[in-house]
Amino acid sequence: MAFHRKDHFYKQAKEEGLRSRAAYKLEELHKRFQIFPKGGRVLDLGAAPGGWLQIAAEIVGPSGRIVGIDLLPIDPLPYRQITLLQGDLLDETVQKQAMDALEGKAHTVLSDMAPNISGIRVTDCARSYELALIALQIAQKMLLPGGSMVVKIFPGDDIDNFLFATKNLFKKVRTTRPEATRKTSSEVYVIATQFRGTPLVQAPESPQEGDISTDATPEDASSAVAKNTHAPYDPLS
Repeated sequence: MAFHRKDHFYKQAKEEGLRSRAAYKLEELHKRFQIFPKGGRVLDLGAAPGGWLQIAAEIVGPSGRIVGIDLLPIDPLPYRQITLLQGDLLDETVQKQAMDALEGKAHTVLSDMAPNISGIRVTDCARSYELALIALQIAQKMLLPGGSMVVKIFPGDDIDNFLFATKNLFKKVRTTRPEATRKTSSEVYVIATQFRGTPLVQAPESPQEGDISTDATPEDASSAVAKNTHAPYDPLS
């Protein structure tokens, strides 16, 4: 892929001891949308290598609680409010460990997950949509009413479905591209705030053809997560 690895944000992250240039994306998103309350509880899905954890820890402060989950190990961070869990975020045992470490439901759920890039747009967008659905499902289970969610997604044919499903659960939903996003990337971030607690419209028990479904099978979801978190880390993501 033809891009210059050592751009401004990459160099700045290195100089400031941040684990990824993506940290600046989250910093900007919080400044614009106030997604973290002081002393809040934060769940970071697919958290390796820890750049978003660093930003969240600085914002919520030492009285907050932050849990990062990834299949890959994450090197320890010097913040007492961070708990690192290595495991499958779809595993109910891992989810319970996260809830216990948070000492309750989260105020904010984050997902910067992305699939391995195949170079085939339709495939990459479909896999990204699958990961976004996983994040939405976990947020529905683990987020406090009134809470916020930030999810990365590659905009493709399914993005309208994802936004529809998200608006069913959150009162306010916006999309944006932070300044630190690579020019060559198509990714956007969905900022969902004011979590309803229960869906505005309940999904039908037996969806008909054409209905929007937010159910990814455990097999598909595990595959998508594995494709993401087992990929070599790219600090430009």
